[in-house]
Amino acid sequence: MSVAAPSAAPRVFVSRPVFPEVLDYLGKHLEVAVNPGAEALPPDALAAAVADREGLLLSGFDPFRAELVARCPRLRAVCNIAVGFNNIDVAACTEAGIRVTNTPDVVDDSTADLAWALILAAGRQVVAWDRWLRAGNWQDTARNPLRGLDIHHATLGILGLGRVGRAIAARAAGFSMQVVYHNRRRLAPQDEAATGARWLPRDELLRASDFLVLALPYTPENRHALGAAELALMKPTACLINVARGGIVDDRALVAALREKRLAGAGLDVFENEPALDPGFLDLDNVVLTPHIGTATRATRVAMALRAAENLVAAMRGHRPRDLVNPEVESRLRA
Repeated sequence: MSVAAPSAAPRVFVSRPVFPEVLDYLGKHLEVAVNPGAEALPPDALAAAVADREGLLLSGFDPFRAELVARCPRLRAVCNIAVGFNNIDVAACTEAGIRVTNTPDVVDDSTADLAWALILAAGRQVVAWDRWLRAGNWQDTARNPLRGLDIHHATLGILGLGRVGRAIAARAAGFSMQVVYHNRRRLAPQDEAATGARWLPRDELLRASDFLVLALPYTPENRHALGAAELALMKPTACLINVARGGIVDDRALVAALREKRLAGAGLDVFENEPALDPGFLDLDNVVLTPHIGTATRATRVAMALRAAENLVAAMRGHRPRDLVNPEVESRLRA
């Protein structure tokens, strides 16, 4: 599928279908071709589609690795429709003089909303009770050992108090929760006061939290930031909520902790090796699972795609995009 554009406009490719309003916007500035299928293109097909294109609007679920960079000699920008960008080999793009962008800010509230959906669902065992009712057991609740956790007046721990973390913390006031957090770099006193959150060293945060929410970015340093040793520090009555990225948690260690009731529960939107999540999760009744839907509202997904499209148009005009994640590429482009 192609979208009309001004003559001699830069040529770009969209890795998966996007909303009509996004295509309309792109079509006013660029010559656009779109993958007509809903699934990711295989690497060879994606390389062929992008080989003669200057720009790529990339779904955050689609990988763009070094071997693809080498096969796209005309490419000048890869604009990811996601906050994270670990699906892109940023170093290879920088070496090739390709700008890489993401879509921060617009996802904060919808991701925070999902974090709270998981807190409530995991804490009150909503999904397990739903299954119990559907099985015709309404009158037999007394014999069901399921007992939820109080959310009100509990301690909410947030590992990674950035934009999403602050949005999560703001929602805790309605439950009269104490909010504690850990960042590698502590917030300024005025920012702590604004969020109502108290900084703790990481291990103290793990011990103190009744509900621990992960909202930190994925980096090589953060891989398995929560492994068996860290999970062992948490209360057996605690719930772990992950709306950040798969790989931050050692999923195998988490499955073992949940199975052995060393943790009361978990609510997970992201997983290692997704979509091939650890099958051990599927056998547990104390974990709520969602398929990476933190931004899955229409309004948010439109906003993300439009933000990525704006970044792409800026890059195709030779301007520095608003959400550039590899600013060091600018010196290479000026050389």
